[in-house]
Amino acid sequence: MYGKLYLCATPIGNLEDITLRALRTLREVDLIAAEDTRNSMKLLNYFEIKVPLTSYHEFNKIEKAYQLVKILREGKNIALITDAGTPGISDPGEDLVQICCKEGIEVVSLPGAAACITALTVSGLSTRRFAFEAFLPRDKKERGIIMDQLKEETRTIILYEAPHRLVHTLEELRQVFGGERKISVCRELTKMHEQVLRHSVEEVIAYYQKQQPRGEYVLVIEGKSHEDIVKENRKAWMMMDLEEHMAYYEAQGIGRKDAMKMVAKDRGVSKRDVYRELLD
Repeated sequence: MYGKLYLCATPIGNLEDITLRALRTLREVDLIAAEDTRNSMKLLNYFEIKVPLTSYHEFNKIEKAYQLVKILREGKNIALITDAGTPGISDPGEDLVQICCKEGIEVVSLPGAAACITALTVSGLSTRRFAFEAFLPRDKKERGIIMDQLKEETRTIILYEAPHRLVHTLEELRQVFGGERKISVCRELTKMHEQVLRHSVEEVIAYYQKQQPRGEYVLVIEGKSHEDIVKENRKAWMMMDLEEHMAYYEAQGIGRKDAMKMVAKDRGVSKRDVYRELLD
């Protein structure tokens, strides 16, 4: 009769955003594992929760995970909370969940606040498809690889960033996406000084050159548009000689007439224009 691990989402700012289910669970479990016990103690004291607290963070996540599993095997229930938001999203809770799953411990997620989803919904950008990257890697080489991948991303992109690195990251985004790409910069979500800037990357950089960044940031960036993809492809085709372009399709067994149609579409011109140029 093993105990259960409960992933309890906590507010990302406004304390009223915690759910009744999360409060009941935090009061009923035998132990609460927190990313920062000092920070979490403020929340627990506010709601008068007296359950024992233990630390679980990036620097003890593997060793401590097995200690917690031992407690769970004894039939005791544990709640995992992060500094803010949903455990397991861009925090060491991910490792504890994986270990519990391997050890046959039941994991129950109590839904609640998440900064990435909150930012996405107020961004004004497409919410149908999105890619969550959290914090970009510090390592320059690894960061470059991720940026190259994001350059071709057609989904809406969500990043986290600290205030002291915000301008540098925005400048990197300008290099990768161009200054005209739409972006929503969400600051201090659900808190008293919540702010959402919906502009181009260039305009946001100009704003923060005059305004010192403060607070916690979520960046929501427009994905690469279909129009941009068509323009890039057309530019690449136009670099190719027309006969060479025709030969590309004919080599695939496509008839000359159909190949002319495809070449015309690639180049954004009429089939008649292709025919005339081939005659010339």
